[in-house]
Amino acid sequence: MDEKRTVKTSKMLSRILRHDPGRAGITLDAAGWVRVDVLLAGLAARGTRLTRAELDHVVATNNKRRFAYSEDGLSIRASQGHTVAVDLGLAATEPPAVLFHGTATGNLGAIFRDGLLPMARQDVHLSADTETAVRVGSRHGRPVVLTVDAAAMAAAGHEFRISANGVWLTGAVPPEYLSRPQ
Repeated sequence: MDEKRTVKTSKMLSRILRHDPGRAGITLDAAGWVRVDVLLAGLAARGTRLTRAELDHVVATNNKRRFAYSEDGLSIRASQGHTVAVDLGLAATEPPAVLFHGTATGNLGAIFRDGLLPMARQDVHLSADTETAVRVGSRHGRPVVLTVDAAAMAAAGHEFRISANGVWLTGAVPPEYLSRPQ
């Protein structure tokens, strides 16, 4: 599978497994899983032929590790970023003292007024390192990395979870926990 097709397939799978399972004629279970054979059949019925080997390649080579197989390898789901209601079953986890969020400069006014909100997604996504936050922020314009005082948030009762691909998730980040790194 060439790189161009791999990227195109990854984007398609993200859309289906995170936002629009009906696009492939599938239904996700409450935890976001769908059987691989059901996914592949749904795609084929809608004109997209994808083999299990090609799916394995997309999952294995995705640099953001967006997808995960079940322990038995029979089901697949997106690791996070859903706009459809799913419960990933992630346990509350003590976060590092500081986390980061990448955004574009044009969003700063609203963020410092309202905080970080999940918007259409189920959770706000945070990074453990600034490099990842810069990459995320770059998708939306000139990147700015915000520092999140995760220790203070946790002490105040905010819950954090970590996805299978290392993205930190929380319901929202109030503005008082945000700053710009010096």
